[in-house]
Amino acid sequence: MDRFTISLEEDLAAAFDALIAERGYRNRSEAVRDMLRRELESSRQQKDDKGHCVASLSYVFNHHERVLAERLTGLQHDHHDLTVSTLHAHLDHDNCMECTILKGPADAVRRFADSLMAESGVRHGSLNLISVDVAANAHDHAHGHAHKHPHGPGHVHYRPRS
Repeated sequence: MDRFTISLEEDLAAAFDALIAERGYRNRSEAVRDMLRRELESSRQQKDDKGHCVASLSYVFNHHERVLAERLTGLQHDHHDLTVSTLHAHLDHDNCMECTILKGPADAVRRFADSLMAESGVRHGSLNLISVDVAANAHDHAHGHAHKHPHGPGHVHYRPRS
């Protein structure tokens, strides 16, 4: 590990220590590492929309809205290459929340998320995108198991960037 020292004004250090305690970090180093990763990822995403990503898309909608649930499901089917899975939760008698896991080219994932969140009746949409390196495995390997991998040879691995 590389070590470096930073200087903070007393009030900034106190606010940072309060944030560390609030979020449950054991020390300043862990908190700084997480903040740096977030900032580096944000910067990388602004510069590079050509790479691949994994993402979570969450949104709230009123299920009484005219055929909205069917439209949302239709959009996901139309983009089955990007959609991994969706979790649906009932919040009350009117509102539902869905969290959809996505993967694929970052620009395609963003366009899909934007189109879904733009549907009339969808509220509180948010996309959390994480850049990944994609590695195709042309060889068969067992992932530490004695049997062949269930996806067979040639499946893809998505490795989050550091």
